[in-house]
Amino acid sequence: MNNDLAELTKLNLDYVASVQNSDVKRFDEILAADFYCSNPDKSLVDRAAFLQQTAKPVAIKNLRAEDVKIRVLGDFAIIHAATSYTTADGQEAHGRYTDCWAKQNGKWLAVSAHVSR
Repeated sequence: MNNDLAELTKLNLDYVASVQNSDVKRFDEILAADFYCSNPDKSLVDRAAFLQQTAKPVAIKNLRAEDVKIRVLGDFAIIHAATSYTTADGQEAHGRYTDCWAKQNGKWLAVSAHVSR
């Protein structure tokens, strides 16, 4: 279980960095084929739409995950975290996310994300 927790901790940091850097290539590697994301605007997007939206540069800066809680339930894991970031107009802001991961063929892949701001 410790190896899973360490791997998920690293994947979570990687996921946050990939959002900040609009890293479509990295998301293509870590998203499950049936991935879905509910966005802060309440839209639900599938994997293809998420990759398209990720390709657009983000207006926020200094995105950080805080108070990260990782629950490993066998081959399924849930990550809850708070976020802090700087908006395009320089204001400090906060949000939350919950990501679900599933181990598929020995590899952890993100199967869903829920983001609120």
